[in-house]
Amino acid sequence: MLLRLPTSLSEAQQCLAEGAVPVGGATLVWALWQRDGFPEQAMSLRCLPEANVIGREALGAAVLLHQADARLPEVLRRAASTVGTGAVRRTATVGGNIVGSTLRCLLPAALALNARATVLDRDGSYETDLAEVVSKRHLLLGLRWQAPVTSGYHKAAAEPGGPPPLVVATAVHAGSDGRHHLTVAVRDGYEVVSGTTPCHTGSEQALHSLDRTDLGALPSTARDAVRREVTGVLARSAGS
Repeated sequence: MLLRLPTSLSEAQQCLAEGAVPVGGATLVWALWQRDGFPEQAMSLRCLPEANVIGREALGAAVLLHQADARLPEVLRRAASTVGTGAVRRTATVGGNIVGSTLRCLLPAALALNARATVLDRDGSYETDLAEVVSKRHLLLGLRWQAPVTSGYHKAAAEPGGPPPLVVATAVHAGSDGRHHLTVAVRDGYEVVSGTTPCHTGSEQALHSLDRTDLGALPSTARDAVRREVTGVLARSAGS
């Protein structure tokens, strides 16, 4: 197998046009390739500058999970720190986790941040929403968002080999009118749902509004966790 390492978007486009299979850290596909056969050529974005950004409002798809640091909002940093083992986090990439993984541990955090995705195809790069990235399995270049006022992340304890643990990701954002709004994203099993509400009137009103979104259909244990996380993140935002 030939591994191609483009250093520009035009070179990456050419790799795609020539049939190179995108691969991140290969933590998810290596075993499948060993079983089913390796592709003739693969492409990694680890040398592409646009895919290696780490900042207050941006994260590249080729960034390794263990590289997620204090430059990122708390919700995204903590989400990355809980994926797998240390060995996995030193190999797995942001793009591989969001697009290639069935668990998509970073997806709730990205949704809570109202992140937009930049993707690449044979015609060039463009911005889209995360729902399209996940459903169509686009080649992700990176994520961008507006820095939140504050954010939080909760991942329930889970038995090894058991069902995916509950995840609740929260972020408070400042609107153009100066009022805050809250976005909550929850992974329950393999499904991820989210909701947004104004939160300047307090946690009880925010929770009542969130019950009218997709979050209202969650089971009681998940809704209890949402209540705890929303109450906590709004208390922190009041002091920000």
